[in-house]
Amino acid sequence: MRASRLLSLLLLLQVRGHLTAPEIAEELEVSVRTVYRDMEALSAAGVPVYADRGPAGGYRLLDGYRTRLNGLTVEEASSLFLAGLPGPAADLGLGEEAAAAELKLLAALPPEPRSHAARMRERFHLEVPGWYRSADAAPHLGVVADAVWEGRPLRMVYTRWGPREVERVVHPYGVVLKGGSWYFVAGAEGGGPRTYRVARIVSVEPLPGRFDRPPDFDLIAYWNEWSAEFLRRLYTAEAVVRVAASAVPLLAYTAGQDLVDAAVAAAGPPDETGRLTLTLPVESITHAPWVLLRLGADLEVLGPPELRTRMEQVVADLAALYHRAADTL
Repeated sequence: MRASRLLSLLLLLQVRGHLTAPEIAEELEVSVRTVYRDMEALSAAGVPVYADRGPAGGYRLLDGYRTRLNGLTVEEASSLFLAGLPGPAADLGLGEEAAAAELKLLAALPPEPRSHAARMRERFHLEVPGWYRSADAAPHLGVVADAVWEGRPLRMVYTRWGPREVERVVHPYGVVLKGGSWYFVAGAEGGGPRTYRVARIVSVEPLPGRFDRPPDFDLIAYWNEWSAEFLRRLYTAEAVVRVAASAVPLLAYTAGQDLVDAAVAAAGPPDETGRLTLTLPVESITHAPWVLLRLGADLEVLGPPELRTRMEQVVADLAALYHRAADTL
């Protein structure tokens, strides 16, 4: 266990260059005291680890020191072939590079991990978009990705909700793939980062010069915070429903697995008819009927009153429509 941790520590310093003891402790999920002991062990083993003193101090390796050890276990090597995702790599213009890297990794592995990794590739396939939904067409993704990598500003014409087109000059900080759709996060002069959908770009061109990416910008942290806020803004109302327990999986499919799971966890036991009373977030009173009506008589809206009234009206309109249709047959 300790040998594995020491190797992880060595590779961490090799990749990151300079780290404080608390930063290393957080990365390896150990105490700071354990970091001190591990550093002493690396130094005793002949690894040129240096400690810089002072407020900006920390640990680093001697300049130019590299280890040839990769320390990959069979499982770690195999997992890399699940992370390849050739489709997204091709979208970013890196399809050939990803294939070449995979080939080089296979060639560098010892026989047992190589065999295991090859079986992993033969037996598992990851597809990003969900059922009944194709991936976004994103013809401008390559330009955006290049600008992210090179730190170049972009001038783009972008389709906002409405829809209406706007022209903007942006500084792209990072690219995210979510559910088959590509997004990018960008800042602008005098403004904080915003999220854009690549498929909504009408036209785009790189501009001369470079921009300074904020040194404290964390793409993953930003995306997680933005996603949570997006969901809070998306679901603006709540529906109280009584649903048959047997229909909960279908409700999860139509309304969202996470939302329904949370509602079920907060609900009491089923009533004597086997139905659960759930409080479910919905986008709006106007939108809710088109989600909830998919369950037919397995779901009854109890509130709020305006949603129940709207459901009654939609059901009445459907009944009248089918009654008229029956009369003409």
